[in-house]
Amino acid sequence: MSKFTISTGDAPQAIGTYSQAIRVTGGETVYLSGQIGLDPASMDMVQGIDAQIEQVIANLKAVIAASGGNLGDVVKLNVYLTDLGNFAKVNEIMGKHFSQPYPARAAIGVSALPRGALVEMDAVVVLDK
Repeated sequence: MSKFTISTGDAPQAIGTYSQAIRVTGGETVYLSGQIGLDPASMDMVQGIDAQIEQVIANLKAVIAASGGNLGDVVKLNVYLTDLGNFAKVNEIMGKHFSQPYPARAAIGVSALPRGALVEMDAVVVLDK
């Protein structure tokens, strides 16, 4: 699989750990369901926004690994936050787990998430054939 960053000055530049768009060639697509900050061993929600973001990324990473990939194979990430004031924390923590080319991304404010979660993420992954 090859990933190419798409960037144009005719649209606003990326303001964080994402790309305007990613073009992918030669791969197989995996669509991940949303993950929240549940600890898979206890099925309890971890506490606090930082811990939940870390757990969500760990959960995504586990599902991606089960599909045969890694976080570098994510081409699209959707982030759902009950408080958009936590958006900077998402960027900060994503920066520890993702590298360029960053996936395309949307961040969406929602009124509530399952199990009282503060954050949920789903992803589209493209794997090498």
